[in-house]
Amino acid sequence: MFKRKDSKGVRATRHRRIRRALSGTAERPRLAVFRSLSHIYSQLIDDTAGRTLVAASDLEPSLRGEVSGTKAQRARQVGQQLAARARDKGITSVVFDRGGFLYHGRIKSLAEGAREGGLQF
Repeated sequence: MFKRKDSKGVRATRHRRIRRALSGTAERPRLAVFRSLSHIYSQLIDDTAGRTLVAASDLEPSLRGEVSGTKAQRARQVGQQLAARARDKGITSVVFDRGGFLYHGRIKSLAEGAREGGLQF
């Protein structure tokens, strides 16, 4: 009998494995990404203080008007918006946490948009 894999559980296991090695600091925060079926969310987190420094998603009113195209194109714009907000706070270098998702598609587009915006990781 064929037993279907629990895709959310597999992702959670990958995320736990990734998080063992990654941690964000005030100087180099963690860029955490979450991807739902329709939207994408990202935030810069200082794990030592347990505080979110900057956040961006494609649901924000400021991005809703200018965000258009495919989901991958919207993810790139979210990455650029996050990088712009990080620059305003003086953040230039981050640690990338893909959240257990494969580095492909929307996750890759968001990372490339953040790099275009000036973040280094």
